[in-house]
Amino acid sequence: MTTTTPSSQKQDAQPGRVARLGAVGGDWLDQRTAGGGLVKFLGRKIFPDHWSFMFGEVALYSFVILLVSGTFLTMFFVPSMDEVVYDGVYGPMQGAHMSRAFESTLHLSFEVKGGLLFRQMHHWAALVFMVAIFVHMFRVFFTGAFRKPRELNWLVGFSLMVLGMVAGFSGYSLPDDVLSGNGLRVVDGLMKGIPIVGTYLSMLLFGGEFPGHDIIPRLFTIHILLVPAAILGLIAIHLTLLVLSKHTHYPGPGRTDRNVVGFPVFPVYAAKAGGFFFLVFGIITLISATTAINAVWIYGPYDPSPVSAGSQPDWYMLWTDGGLRLIPGWEFTIFGYVISLNILLPMAIYGGLLAFLALYPFLEAWVTGDDREHHVLDLPYNNPVRTGLGVAWITIYLILALGATNDLIALKLHLSINDLTWLFRVSIFVAPVLVFYITKRLCIAMQRHKRGLALHGVETSKVVRMPNGEMLEIHEPLNEYDRWVLVQHDDFRPLKAGKGVSALRAKATSFFFKDYISPVTPAELREALDHAAHEKHEIDAVTGGDYTVPSAKVGH
Repeated sequence: MTTTTPSSQKQDAQPGRVARLGAVGGDWLDQRTAGGGLVKFLGRKIFPDHWSFMFGEVALYSFVILLVSGTFLTMFFVPSMDEVVYDGVYGPMQGAHMSRAFESTLHLSFEVKGGLLFRQMHHWAALVFMVAIFVHMFRVFFTGAFRKPRELNWLVGFSLMVLGMVAGFSGYSLPDDVLSGNGLRVVDGLMKGIPIVGTYLSMLLFGGEFPGHDIIPRLFTIHILLVPAAILGLIAIHLTLLVLSKHTHYPGPGRTDRNVVGFPVFPVYAAKAGGFFFLVFGIITLISATTAINAVWIYGPYDPSPVSAGSQPDWYMLWTDGGLRLIPGWEFTIFGYVISLNILLPMAIYGGLLAFLALYPFLEAWVTGDDREHHVLDLPYNNPVRTGLGVAWITIYLILALGATNDLIALKLHLSINDLTWLFRVSIFVAPVLVFYITKRLCIAMQRHKRGLALHGVETSKVVRMPNGEMLEIHEPLNEYDRWVLVQHDDFRPLKAGKGVSALRAKATSFFFKDYISPVTPAELREALDHAAHEKHEIDAVTGGDYTVPSAKVGH
């Protein structure tokens, strides 16, 4: 017999009442927004499960942390270049002349509870955001996830990467310290290096001669309003296109261009995404609480007269500084205008690298003539030229980034800075070509190896001598799952000029596919399996099906 007290009856009824109220509220909202169908559609949306897809989530969650921490910082930061005398708690700066922006940064760091932690969380989250975007983009690049129907989404992701750079630069320029001031001085020099209009652009941005009195308020508006709004809009477009065009998945049995194999958003991915967000949040908080970054009080307030050695921007902007350091000081005069090649050439290099990255999906589609929808990803070694071009692009990026640290490398390794500069100048022409060739040959070697595995299986290093003296090696056949992954990719052939194919396009396809290793055909696979079965029958006749080596038999 069970006795229920009035209090327990009240407690049991409470959850039911809450549920009914929630149902009534949900029904009221659904009748006015028709959101039930959308929620059901999104909840049933299937997403594949692979660790490499998590980099996009890391970028999204880092941006959420940026918004939260940035909102806190906005409440205390004063975007003003008015000069004040510091009288805060930081002793070494007592009595120093500085801008209100720098003073508020010191106040935020030393006098606001949690201020320094939020500053460092904001900076570390920005670095993680850019790392995740770069890795995510190159995962998409190397696996061919940018192919139809995702070319537009590739451009959206590329725009997010560029806006992330703009957000980072405008953000770390706000404190008005020596390091950020030097970065702004570089921007001023870049604009003034543009013939005819450069000086006007500089005066328009800075509100007069550098540094002016308007740059910090203007950067503040760009950083907290314009760029975040653009990033939020592009993220919304990116996710919408992701839902509409379906998610890609890696090759495997049952995975085709007409389906998606994975788990539904609710409840599987909703739970995983929530847990992963708090994991990213916790790691960034731990790093921010234990590792200092951008200690502006060490640099001091900005003064246009000195330029400190060893000043570099954050890693994702290093490459822009490297080009300026590596190009010689070439310039000449036309009609009274100075043409500064040491400014214009790096800007052309930056534009070329970014344009290649943005337009590559359309370039590859033009070369291959492939207008099909692709939802199954490529394995990088199955497209050697694309993989080689991607690694060459990364090589140029890294050389430019190293060029931006030539003074620090020379100082720490006791090398000549002139020798290092010339090494990087030569490397930027030689290294990408060399890296492209090596990467391509490695991919082709992997193709041959995988083709052999699909046809013959895994070598066991066990050899059987037949009665006629023939030596046969025992191979361990692949299972159907592993074999299918190795034989499913497309076969491409170079196009020939004529019949609507231009000579340029024919040469481009020859460059892409002339060394391409064709995938295993069904006929070749049947012949190889029949041959393997025949060999196994002969080996079993000799060994009785016991493949143990003689030494192991003796030991046993």
